[in-house]
Order: sequence, then structure tokens, then C-alpha cells
Amino acid sequence: MKQSGVKVFLNGIFKENPVLVLFLGMCPTLATTSTALTGMSMGLATLFVLFASNVVISILKNLIPERITMTAYVMIISTFVTVAEMLIHAYYPAMYVSLGIFLPLIVVNCLILGRVQVFASKNSVFYSALDGLGMGLGFTFALTVLGTLRELLGTGKAFGNTVFPEHYGALIFVLAPGAFITLGYLIAVVNSAKLRKTEDIEDNID
Repeated sequence: MKQSGVKVFLNGIFKENPVLVLFLGMCPTLATTSTALTGMSMGLATLFVLFASNVVISILKNLIPERITMTAYVMIISTFVTVAEMLIHAYYPAMYVSLGIFLPLIVVNCLILGRVQVFASKNSVFYSALDGLGMGLGFTFALTVLGTLRELLGTGKAFGNTVFPEHYGALIFVLAPGAFITLGYLIAVVNSAKLRKTEDIEDNID
């Protein structure tokens, strides 16, 4: 039975969040979330590429010969990554420098490659667009929350605005180990919430 459009859209934000549930795209997740702004920017760039790639591949899926599907997918994704890179470079040069090599590496983000293969190549343009939008927003949400927490705990700021005095912050949170620590706690919170929900459902059934 076909999923509803709302279910497809919400799936990537909650049930199958790319970062907090499926653990996809860990490299940019850990490397670009030292601040809330860089995390959100990487998320939005990935959202754009995922959404556009899903739509185009869904449109062209019956025209691409089976023997070159992966090559065609990578070329389409690369095109949109280049567009995103050029736009960020032109309008947000400081962010372009901050994201660095991780912008072009969106091409090989397993989230995008996985969704175009598993979903966009098998579903309609409408559902593929919703899937790309939902998964992209879920990815952006996770990176923004992670970046906000790391920036707040490390520097006392959020999106560059002072929340509490800097000397209360712990530098480790804006360094590499802080990314693993904060992400670990976020995943633990999500798993705990899922477990409580499951237990509540079982209690209601009993």
C-alpha cells in the first residue's frame, strides 16, 4: 500500500532522521557543526542538492540505461553540488570558506546517493520531492541542533549571539571530541524517547 505524502515527508524528519536514527552523513555532521550557523548552512546546502537530485532522477529514471545508472546519478548530483557551491561562494563567501572541502564532498554523501537509489529511482516525482524535502530538513535540523549545542556549550553563544559569559564554556565542545560527545548524547535522548513511546504503547495494549 502506498504511503501518504505527509508520511513520506515526516519520515525523514522524525522516524528515519538521517543523522539521529540512520547515522548517515556522519563526516559533515561531525566536521561542520562547531557553530550553529555552519551546521545549518551545510544542512541547507545538502537539502537543496538532495531535493533537486531526487526530482530530476525521478523524472529521468526510465530514460537512464541500467548499466550507467550510478554514473548518471553521480553526474546529476555533482551538477547540483556545483550550483550550490557557486551560489554560496557568490553570496556568502565567508560561509564558503568555513565549509571548505565539505561543500564539494556533498557529492559522495551517502544520504544523497542512498535516497536517489532507494527512493527517487522507484517512485513518482511528487513522492520523490517530498522524500528529498523531508530527509533534507531532517538532516538540517540535526546539524543545526548539534551545532547550536556545541557552540553554546563551548563558547556561550548561539548563532554568534552571547547567551552566557564565554568563561563558562568548555572549549572541548567546539573541538573534534566535542562533536562525538554531543552527538552521542543527542542520539541517547532520541533512543530514550523512542523506548518510552514503545513502552507506553505496550502498556496501553496490556
